[in-house]
Amino acid sequence: MQSDPTHHGITVKVNPSLEALLAARLHDPFSYLGARMEHGHGLIRVFYPYAINVWINIEDSFEVMKRAHPAGVFEWRGVALPPMPYLLRVEDGNAWPEACLYETYDAYAFQPQISDYDVYLFNEGRLRQAYRTLGSHIAERGGIAGVLFSVWAPNAERVSVVGGFNRWDGRVHPMAVHGFSGVWELFIPGLPPDSLYKYEIRNRDSGAILLKTDPYARRYELRPNNAARTPVVGETAWDDAEWMINRATWDWLHAPLNIYEIHAGSWKRHPDGRFYSYRELARHLIPYVREMGYTHIELMPISEHPLDESWGYQTTGYFAPTSRFGSPDDLKYFINACHLEGIGVMLDWVPAHFPQDAFALSRFDGSALYEHEDPRIGLHQDWGTHIFNFGRNEVKSFLLSSAHFWLAEFHLDGLRVDAVASMLYLDYSRKPGEWLPNKYGGRENLEAINFLRELNIMVHEEFPGALTLAEESTSWPAVSRPAYTGGLGFSMKWNMGWMNDTLSYMRNNPVYRRFHQDQLTFGQLYAYTENFVLPLSHDEVVHGKGSLLGKMPGDAWQQFANVRLLFTYQMTYPGKKLNFMGSDFAQGREWNSGWELDWGQLRDEQHRGVKAALRDLNHLYGNIAALHQLDFLPDGFAWVDCHDADNSVISYLRRACNGSFVLIVLNFTPVPRTRYRIGVPAKGMYHELFNSDSIHYGGSNLGNMGRIDTTGEPWMGRPDSIVISLPPLAGIILSLE
Repeated sequence: MQSDPTHHGITVKVNPSLEALLAARLHDPFSYLGARMEHGHGLIRVFYPYAINVWINIEDSFEVMKRAHPAGVFEWRGVALPPMPYLLRVEDGNAWPEACLYETYDAYAFQPQISDYDVYLFNEGRLRQAYRTLGSHIAERGGIAGVLFSVWAPNAERVSVVGGFNRWDGRVHPMAVHGFSGVWELFIPGLPPDSLYKYEIRNRDSGAILLKTDPYARRYELRPNNAARTPVVGETAWDDAEWMINRATWDWLHAPLNIYEIHAGSWKRHPDGRFYSYRELARHLIPYVREMGYTHIELMPISEHPLDESWGYQTTGYFAPTSRFGSPDDLKYFINACHLEGIGVMLDWVPAHFPQDAFALSRFDGSALYEHEDPRIGLHQDWGTHIFNFGRNEVKSFLLSSAHFWLAEFHLDGLRVDAVASMLYLDYSRKPGEWLPNKYGGRENLEAINFLRELNIMVHEEFPGALTLAEESTSWPAVSRPAYTGGLGFSMKWNMGWMNDTLSYMRNNPVYRRFHQDQLTFGQLYAYTENFVLPLSHDEVVHGKGSLLGKMPGDAWQQFANVRLLFTYQMTYPGKKLNFMGSDFAQGREWNSGWELDWGQLRDEQHRGVKAALRDLNHLYGNIAALHQLDFLPDGFAWVDCHDADNSVISYLRRACNGSFVLIVLNFTPVPRTRYRIGVPAKGMYHELFNSDSIHYGGSNLGNMGRIDTTGEPWMGRPDSIVISLPPLAGIILSLE
């Protein structure tokens, strides 16, 4: 070490670590800052670039520290080191409106604390609770409270915590790295809750400096700002123990599952356009869901995201509920309230891709860290987003931990996994030459497949009764079969084939439906190859597709009748159910996330009728075992007649485990069918449980006066038959008394 010329009377020594510190390039801050023994004496060195003077507490009195460099390096030397941690008094010369004194413990008096084992598991892709290690956490070291920060940035030369507490100056709080793991850590004492912060990262190759928000943060400031916030002590006291215990033994395969999919920002809004908070949703949404008879609410993505128009599907905060609707405690309050009312809550979760926003995951440390470098496997052309590098262990730890976080911390009852098809295929939505094959030359994304299996194994092992639902639109086999049998391990799969065929059929003018009867019958050829959910989701009522009502042919009366008929078909066909908000009362316009649903339409009799019909169907589905108990087994379904294409009528039985059954007859034309004979499996009195043409639903009220006797005449291979009046564009549900 050599001496430089004096600077304002201070001898400045040239030191590579000092030069790196001042240039914000110090890779190992604990090698230069903090306490150490040097030449047999104690040395404490601190860096406060905005301080006029710094004192250190030695044996209950403050001694002035020597300014070792004009840029703000201060040193104290003594015979021995004081007890750790040591207290400093700082005179801040840049405070406004005048210099001020404050006391603080030095961050570099606290050695790194994260265990080598956690770091090892993280690097191996097996740290499923990485959110408890990385991110920011309220902590106590040596009796001193503060915040422990940790982040993964393996290609960084230097990483610093920056925020208002250090004037966003990357020189002040450089972090320590754990060997070659890429995991950086720093404990900052005395930092108050709710402090804004980011990470300033210098790439080791290019020297580029990036300002990034914390990927593991639990809270962020409200968009368009994007800094993370340090934790606050939670206040929510869970009292849903009974729900969680019952869920663990819930026989979901044979239970009703009826999901109400909502977008929290547009279900309802205040008159001035403000969002409902999570707590306000609890007050208004839960009674509605109870009235309507849904078993679960599915929240479209509420993970933090910068762009309202993405509906949450371009996530930047994988461990944080969006601040648009309140705090994490507010969301916990909502979920707890749902559980107390017997309603499950699922989250739409997005592990397939993430946005290119510069403040977030994209090229996080100046390199392709969470994504692939090659755009042929790393860029979603349709959505302009990055594809996660599922083969990288630390990315796997990140995503598995995100799923674990939502289920563990928020007691969620399931994850609907978005865009699974795009994860499975390397050539998804790509032309020849625009994708790279796997190591065997195939189009399957082997790393993504392994990740999905690990995800599902984790969820089913650690969260009994929690469900995973795949949005998967291809013919990939065994999506909802256990991983140990070679399946992907999901609980259920969205039946996109049923949805597409059904809506395509319903769009046809009834005159031509006779030529498309196979669209109603083909689904039975594969209905039991997976555990299917029948989805009429948000994707079918946006981007110019029109509302469900708008898809229907005919005049206004026929359109509403068709919607009621569609719901009757959906709620009686094998498979669990999902419907999107607004469709429940046949909203006229397609969904727009920019404002609330058209609740005023419920002043109209026809809209009220659709709502009443779906409400009654929901309750019938939940209360009648034959309509849900054998959804996934062929024993629960039998055609009575699927060949009457000329009349566009289908009829079928749904059965329960005990042999009880209901008969469903659907007429897809506006022509009433009087004296229509149907074969039945047993003689007796049949009761009309439901008629979508009821006057209570806005229909023409053609029906069967509630009861029909069997005729004694075998029909359609059945031992008996009934003769019914089949209303126009309507369905009826009959049960044997």
